[in-house]
Amino acid sequence: MTAIRTVEAREHVGEMVSVRGWLHAVRRMGGVTFVVVRDGWGTIQAVTEDEADLAPLAGLALESVVGLRGRVTANDQAPGKIELQQLTLTVITPVTDAPPLPLHKRQLNAALPTLLDHAVVLNRHPARRAVFRLAAAAMSDFRATLNARHFTEVQTPKIVASATESGANVFQLDYFGRPAFLAQSPQFYKQIMVGVFERVYEVGPVFRAEPHDTIRHVNEYVSLDVEFGFIDNHFTVMGLLGEVLAGIFDHLQERCGAELALLEVALPVVPAEIPHIHFADAQALILRLRGEDVRGEPDLSPQDERWLGEWAQREHGSDFLFVTGYPMVKRPFYTHPDPARPAYSNSFDLLFRGTELVTGGQRLHRYDDYLAALARAGYPTAPFETYLEAFRHGMPPHGGFAIGLERLLMQLLGLPNVRLATLFPRDLGRVTP
Repeated sequence: MTAIRTVEAREHVGEMVSVRGWLHAVRRMGGVTFVVVRDGWGTIQAVTEDEADLAPLAGLALESVVGLRGRVTANDQAPGKIELQQLTLTVITPVTDAPPLPLHKRQLNAALPTLLDHAVVLNRHPARRAVFRLAAAAMSDFRATLNARHFTEVQTPKIVASATESGANVFQLDYFGRPAFLAQSPQFYKQIMVGVFERVYEVGPVFRAEPHDTIRHVNEYVSLDVEFGFIDNHFTVMGLLGEVLAGIFDHLQERCGAELALLEVALPVVPAEIPHIHFADAQALILRLRGEDVRGEPDLSPQDERWLGEWAQREHGSDFLFVTGYPMVKRPFYTHPDPARPAYSNSFDLLFRGTELVTGGQRLHRYDDYLAALARAGYPTAPFETYLEAFRHGMPPHGGFAIGLERLLMQLLGLPNVRLATLFPRDLGRVTP
């Protein structure tokens, strides 16, 4: 008797096999009963006309853990065109309480708070599970794309002695009697590691104590970070980012066809050269075509981003648009200014379908420039001594970017709220489940 996963059943037509999983559905049609079992990869249907075969299910609720034994049989009318016949059913873990919502329905029709409150069970639903299967694949594909380009993965501390970025709130904690913080990003450490490996990346959580209560913000998320040396400027970084996104989507297409089909997702095409527009030109464009004067503002509003996304699709046929050259007053102190226009930076945001997905750019790399930048920002040098040590001993021109995994999934899947792309979201009001 061969124990198989549901996704392997097609390879065993005509054989007796066993499948273990959760009791997903029981459907009675006349004298025929269909028993559907779900494992970690999919579902399989078993069929019987003998009520005695169903005796172990008496009094059980859906989501009981069961084992099926039967012969894999081709049937064009069955889901996946296969089913199990000659059924033997055993109960592994009996359940008598019904789940919070029926998981055998195609969609979970519930308000967001219900989905999040009961995520420990409702994430079992095939559509919810598909979101997180895609998240896992995206992280794997991010790694594979960078490994192929000779990057080294690093894991940096999440308890740090100082804040990383100016203007952002941090979670402070008591670290054995002295203050410490949860890391807002691995920025300082990934720059330091350029001096060790030249090309590095990290996949890990970051923490932002920012009081946002929007559809696209949570206070803990997964950041896909990249930093590498010997660049020309921020356009070198933008080029790598395009390659990374293309690599992720290509791999998703190859390996996650079932999940993409279930969620009815068409993957975007990453142009060989993603269109770009300078921040100042973007503001002028908004003024000219919409009559909204946003000049003098150091940032773009969410509505500005949505409009620019529509413009990129209309003018360039692209789901992606780089906005380059954000004002230096809006960027962290370590950002490299544009040598030709020092008020603007060698940095960028990447908009994906009208929402900011990635922030990145070129960093300062000379020690004296860091001292000057800290002085201009009014920061003391003492909290940054270990960070500055790397630059005092030689760092190449370098830069990088960070992709928010959950926001990538939100935009890719067309989800209305980033919390639906987050396994167990943490926001202003939620620390459980």
